[in-house]
Amino acid sequence: MTETALHEFLGYQRSSVLAIVEGLDEQALRTAVLPSGWTPLGLIEHLGHAERHWFQEVLTGTAVPVPWASAPPFAIDQPTGPVFAFYREQCAIADRNIEATDLDAKPVGRHEDETLAGQTTDLRRIILHMIEETARHAGHLDAARELIDGVTGLGPR
Repeated sequence: MTETALHEFLGYQRSSVLAIVEGLDEQALRTAVLPSGWTPLGLIEHLGHAERHWFQEVLTGTAVPVPWASAPPFAIDQPTGPVFAFYREQCAIADRNIEATDLDAKPVGRHEDETLAGQTTDLRRIILHMIEETARHAGHLDAARELIDGVTGLGPR
């Protein structure tokens, strides 16, 4: 599979995430509907951190500073607009790093979990991991959206 195809599939998943939560009001974005307590907005922030971690900290060994202090996973106090801006900015930075890096390039940094670090040994595997992670969370968001307002079938795919 080429870099272009991998990058496209990652883009599809990112688009799905945003399409699933589009139209939710502030209250719905901050509503936890599963016992784990995460909110749709918290999951968007989490995905932004994942993009930053894998395509900056791991791939290049450096990362732009996070715009706010960490909060409990998946439940945040940040305003909605900056959270969506953070996610989009991290995706844009990731896209630039993907475009500037050969698929076989080894990461400069390392993920803290040894199993996952051993599985993400080049850019190709980092992209595959992020396709998997983004798709998994798009599924969570899809289920949450159905529980919040009954809407299903959102996203480009």
